[in-house]
Amino acid sequence: MACSSSSSFSFLLPKNFHLRPQLSLFPPPFSSSLRSRSRLSIQASAALTLDLSEKTPNSSAVQNDLLACPICFETLMRRGPPGLNLEAIYRSGFKCQTCNKSYSSKNVYLDLTVTAGSEEYSENKPTSTELFRSPVVSFLYERGWRQNFNRSGFPGLEEEFKMAQEYFKPAEGGLLVDVSCGSGLFSRKFAECGTYSGVIALDFSENMLRQCYDFTKKEGPALSNNLALVRADVARLPFPSASIDAVHAGAALHCWPSPSNAIADITRVLRSGGVFVGTTFLRYTASTPPLLRPLRERILQTYSYLIEEEIEALCKSCGLVDYSSKVQQSFIMFSARKP
Repeated sequence: MACSSSSSFSFLLPKNFHLRPQLSLFPPPFSSSLRSRSRLSIQASAALTLDLSEKTPNSSAVQNDLLACPICFETLMRRGPPGLNLEAIYRSGFKCQTCNKSYSSKNVYLDLTVTAGSEEYSENKPTSTELFRSPVVSFLYERGWRQNFNRSGFPGLEEEFKMAQEYFKPAEGGLLVDVSCGSGLFSRKFAECGTYSGVIALDFSENMLRQCYDFTKKEGPALSNNLALVRADVARLPFPSASIDAVHAGAALHCWPSPSNAIADITRVLRSGGVFVGTTFLRYTASTPPLLRPLRERILQTYSYLIEEEIEALCKSCGLVDYSSKVQQSFIMFSARKP
């Protein structure tokens, strides 16, 4: 899907104010007339003016939101319909009062990276991250790429989902963020099961998020009402501290440039009692012959493959408790809780 959107707005937010909207409204990308199109181009523009004297009860409210600025972590002010779902996020604008920076929906996801909106600077990540920004890899990920993980001991999508749900029982009814979600394999399952108040599919790859959007729209409107797509860096999560009930990271840790920075920030955003569940490939296990371990380390050095003891130590060093894990060949699912 090819989409484009542009928005410009500016506002100040004193304690008492009223907004007089001057809007050029765009048709939502979710109308029945647009669902049938395989390619979509949308242009949107919006301007806000401040009126301190006249009440405008029909205008969209400016309100605090769960989402936060990735620079200062202050809660973003939001103008638009409430809710964490595809349409509400698409039709909303966000602004940080501290940094005076605006964020808006880009194509089908909300871009909350530090460099969002920059035309002069584009940041490249290590190969392990950049690979998954490729349109080809993003397209293939759910069409054969991920299925090959069973060769390394991954039990398969359905079983992994059931295992994760067991770990997430303390977080039922809360908000779940699926970081490094890829094409949304698990994000969509978490949204569909109805266990959580909302699900945020978060990834650094623009093309993975587009794939997630395409799959979501094909699988029915129910998913669209309970799922939001956000582009962000896992080590700079755009949420206030202690605001998230559950964080899932499926087959992801080995791709992170700095697992320690990522888990530290995951710990920051989790509420007390919040649960972190992740899966990844292990560099080697206790059953790996000692003679083969140096070879595996040399072959796998492009990625951040850890051993189980390192993952446990990393979680504990970030302040997480109640670590537990399940290992099968090179596959590990681990869980830890914020005290």
